[in-house]
Amino acid sequence: MAIQLKSARVERWPVAGSFVISRGAKTHVDVVVAEIESEGATGRGEGTPVYYLGEDAAGCRDLILMAAQHVADMDAATARAAVQELMPAGAARNALDCALWDLEAKQRGQRLWQVAGCDGPPTARVTAFTISLGSPGAMAEQAATAEADGYRLLKIKLTGEDDRLRVAGVRKGAPSARLIVDVNGSWGQLDILAEAEALADMGVEMIEQPVPVGADALLDPIYAPIPFVADESCQTAADIARIGTFYDGVNIKLDKAGGLTEALRLADAADAAGLSIMVGCMVSTSLAIAPAFVLAQRAKWVDLDGPALLERDRDGGFEFREGRIGI
Repeated sequence: MAIQLKSARVERWPVAGSFVISRGAKTHVDVVVAEIESEGATGRGEGTPVYYLGEDAAGCRDLILMAAQHVADMDAATARAAVQELMPAGAARNALDCALWDLEAKQRGQRLWQVAGCDGPPTARVTAFTISLGSPGAMAEQAATAEADGYRLLKIKLTGEDDRLRVAGVRKGAPSARLIVDVNGSWGQLDILAEAEALADMGVEMIEQPVPVGADALLDPIYAPIPFVADESCQTAADIARIGTFYDGVNIKLDKAGGLTEALRLADAADAAGLSIMVGCMVSTSLAIAPAFVLAQRAKWVDLDGPALLERDRDGGFEFREGRIGI
C-alpha cells in the first residue's frame, strides 16, 4: 500500500491574548501540517517549529517536501522507519512521523494507542496550565483565573530575576494549586540550591531546566528538596546517557524528539535510567496533541495545554475540564 504526500502546509493560529516566556511574547503560532494518503486513507500530523533550534514553519514545510520524495511508494511503517534516518529531530519530522502513524492506524482499522502497543485506551489526565511571564501581580491574576477555571496544576515561567516574587504571586492567586516551574536555563549564575529550597517552601514540586544547555554538570553536587527535570538538555533518547546523572526526570516533547517514534524510544530510555517522565508540548492545536496524549499515559507530569492557549482549536479537539485533558 504505497503512500503519497497529499499536502505540506503552514497554518497560523492566534493565541488567546499573548503568551509570554523569557524569549518574548507570542500573539500567534505558525505550525506545519503534513498529510499522507494511501488508497483512500489520509494520515495527518502537526509540528510547531522549535525556536531554540532555529526552526521556522516554512523551513519545516520544505523539509517535509524533500523527505516525501524519498519515501513515496513505501508503505506507512517502512516510510516511518526511513524518515528517522532521512530527517533530523525537530518539528518537520514530527509532523511527517505522526502523519504516518495516523495513516497506519487507519489502514489497520485500529486506534493509535493500539498501533503504538499500549496496554489500553488513553484516559483523561490532569494537565498543567502555563502561567506566562509578567509582574508578580499579573501572574497572580492569571493564576486566580486558571484556578477558577478548574486547573489544579500550574506551570510558572521564570527568568532568574524576581523568581521568588513571581512564584509567591502565583501562590497567592491560586492557594490550592499544585505548582511546577520552568526556569528556561536561567539559574546558571545563581545559588541553585538556595533557589530550589526557597521554591520548595512555597510548595513548588518540580523545577524544569534550571541551568543552560551544556551546563548540566552544575547540578552534579546539588541535592535539592524537589526534582530537576531536563527539557532543552534532553532532545532524544541518545541524550539520556549524557544528562541522566544530573536530572531526576525528562520532559518529552514530540517536536524536539522529532515525532512519536523517537518519543517512545526516549520514554523507554528514561524508564531504564530511572528517570521520571514529563510529557510537554509547544503551543499547538489538538492535532499535535493527539499522539502526545497517548505517550502522556506514562507520565508523572503532563503539560499538554497547547490548545488551551489558543483563541480557538480545531473542530473535534481535546476537551479541558476541571484541569484535565480528555477526548
